[in-house]
Amino acid sequence: MATAVKTLQNFVAGDWVEATGDEAREIVSPVTGEKLADAPNASEEDVKRAAKAAREAQPKWAALSAWDRAKVCHSIADLIEERKEEFARELSLEQGKPYTAEAIPDIEETAENFRIAAEDVKRMETAVIPSQDVNKRILTFRKPNGVYAGITPWNFPTLIPVELIAPGIAAGNAIVMKPSEWTPIAMANFMQIMADAGLPDGVVNVVYGDGKVGERLIQDENVDCVGFVGSHTTAEKIVRAAGLKRSLIEASGNGPVVVCADADLEAAAKGAVFGGFFCAGQVCCATERVLVDKRVHEDFLAAVVKEAEGWKLGDPFEDDTLVGPMNNEPTAQKMDAHIEDAISKGAEVVLGGSREDGRPTGLYYQPTVVDRVGTDTLINRDETFGPIVPLISVESDDEAIAVANDSHLGLQAAVYTTSLQRAFRYLDNLQVGNVVINDSTDYWEAHEPFGGAAGTRTGWGRIGGRYTMLDMTDLKTVVLDVGGLT
Repeated sequence: MATAVKTLQNFVAGDWVEATGDEAREIVSPVTGEKLADAPNASEEDVKRAAKAAREAQPKWAALSAWDRAKVCHSIADLIEERKEEFARELSLEQGKPYTAEAIPDIEETAENFRIAAEDVKRMETAVIPSQDVNKRILTFRKPNGVYAGITPWNFPTLIPVELIAPGIAAGNAIVMKPSEWTPIAMANFMQIMADAGLPDGVVNVVYGDGKVGERLIQDENVDCVGFVGSHTTAEKIVRAAGLKRSLIEASGNGPVVVCADADLEAAAKGAVFGGFFCAGQVCCATERVLVDKRVHEDFLAAVVKEAEGWKLGDPFEDDTLVGPMNNEPTAQKMDAHIEDAISKGAEVVLGGSREDGRPTGLYYQPTVVDRVGTDTLINRDETFGPIVPLISVESDDEAIAVANDSHLGLQAAVYTTSLQRAFRYLDNLQVGNVVINDSTDYWEAHEPFGGAAGTRTGWGRIGGRYTMLDMTDLKTVVLDVGGLT
């Protein structure tokens, strides 16, 4: 039975409204190849209307108590959980991720982010600072930054938006979201849930479209700040467009996973494969490259191949499927190019290495293991963003650290070692924002701070729990002279 084709509309000031832009985009499922929706490309007028609605709604929303805003966040979480099966089904169809293994957990974590924000905002304590003047009292308060433009990618089209929306609105901001042009349906479903849960009109608005729409939104006079998650190339365009507007940027990663000579190889193989194949490798903190000590290289490779063979590529709606199709053709072409480049420079494809024939679309990419990858390859230099575990042999810890840091990206790394001393050496020397010891690069928890290292092109600020809320609020200082007060 064919899926009914939707016609998406912008969501502004509490209503679904038809876009005035001339262009539209067909949304096609990477799973089946079927057309799922027609999505608009918002005009400048559409963007202005949405930003103005957010501007008008924000002061009233911020004036509510933290407990009132938290209550709405909990109501949104309740409704997400109530509708999660249908929400997850459409997420799988549009994005390609396996329904049981990934889509359902994504929706559950989307709800959890609202619960975390609802409780964090009640505990945003600030300091009372001693004064050198006995008649002065110095107080500090957290105040919302205002109206945000939220621009988010297609790999987690509900989970990543909520990492901005939940802490943002809990703190009293209003937001205009511009989701990825590849996955707008997920945002439409998410917006309907928020509205049905009682979110006041204008607090969150949605406009659809490409990068030009995002640029219009960022530069709108009613937008104070920008929250962006996506590629570093897009992030640099956004920062230039935003100028001095406040921004929270999380932009690309390139691992790595480091497997030391003393590592538990079975655990390291399991973690590397999970990080390589989860969400078909389309994760900013995926296993983009594995730096493995040459003394354990062959044993580790054998363990990786054994683990990788258990990851089934297939229909996302079959319960035993662990890898679904890639989301879109440009990303799959990048995977093609990276593998071709690595082979031309002496690498060997040990498992997979190509798209699988006989599937409904050409986006089903075989889970791939590549050995003898050189440091001069695209795989080592850039984010592949596909289902791949590439092995790079290193001579020592010194070389592993040097290769790891010879990158313009610095998001999250993983290190496998049984030595506490060695673990801390990597913690102190890897130029990344996050280091995971003895687990996958894909490991995260919704409340922990997550973001890039200074000196890299991975952005600034932190996604996760109260840390995002700190970035999305201003610290306001008040000095009271109480000497003449009665």
